[in-house]
Formats: sequence, C-alpha cells, structure tokens
Amino acid sequence: MQVFNVEGMSCGHCVRAITQAVQARDPAASVRVDLAAKEVGVESALTAEQVIEAISEEGYGIKLV
Repeated sequence: MQVFNVEGMSCGHCVRAITQAVQARDPAASVRVDLAAKEVGVESALTAEQVIEAISEEGYGIKLV
C-alpha cells in the first residue's frame, strides 16, 4: 500500500472525490482516507506518480509519505 499526505481534505465529499479520481484510473484500486491524519492509502496497480496526478487534478496538494 502506498501512503500519501494530502492537504485540503475536510469532509465526506473530499473522500468521495479522491476515491473516484483514483478508481477512474484503476477501478480495482482500494482507497483508504484518514481525514484526521490527512493521509490517503492506495493499493493499486497505478504508480505513485499516477496516483499523485489523479488526486492533484482534483485540487489537492499531495506528496508520497
């Protein structure tokens, strides 16, 4: 599982937007969002760069932990 620090998440809409952004590129991806820790865990065939691109396109600041 790849873990990312994501800035700007605050609610359920953010969780849905991030999950859908990743799953649009890999429908089999497993996405775990921890709003309090500002972390997103992704288990996917996507590379870290592809996950970062998908989530940053939604307007969030993101970096690999």
